[in-house]
Amino acid sequence: MKIGKKINELVVGERLQITEKIEDKDLLLYLGLTNDSNPLYIQHDYAAETSYKKPIVPVIMLNGIITSAISKHMPGPGSHIREQHLTYLEPVYHYETIEILFEVQQIDLNLNIVDIYVSAIKDKNVQVIEGIIKVLPPN
Repeated sequence: MKIGKKINELVVGERLQITEKIEDKDLLLYLGLTNDSNPLYIQHDYAAETSYKKPIVPVIMLNGIITSAISKHMPGPGSHIREQHLTYLEPVYHYETIEILFEVQQIDLNLNIVDIYVSAIKDKNVQVIEGIIKVLPPN
């Protein structure tokens, strides 16, 4: 496998955008792997009685999509997340499509760390996630 971008190959303002549709198969796989039985994530009858009105996607699953994009694309294979500060502004529901934007915001050559701004939207204008992830690119 090809190694990802090293710190001197990244530039402030560099961007990556991915689109993900949340399907039942993905949710069931996540819930099975984590043994998470929160009815808010899968039971329509239960969720209908909550303020959400229908099942929502677990935020840790959304976080997994984000960290996977960092591992695969920017900086890519060999990178390691050191720190993350993400705010989940709105719920994401089953079958929704989210667009996630990653942007290199700051590069610290001395510490070999990159700050990547993350923003996700659904329905073309509803922001659902915002934050910063500090990444150590491959050496």
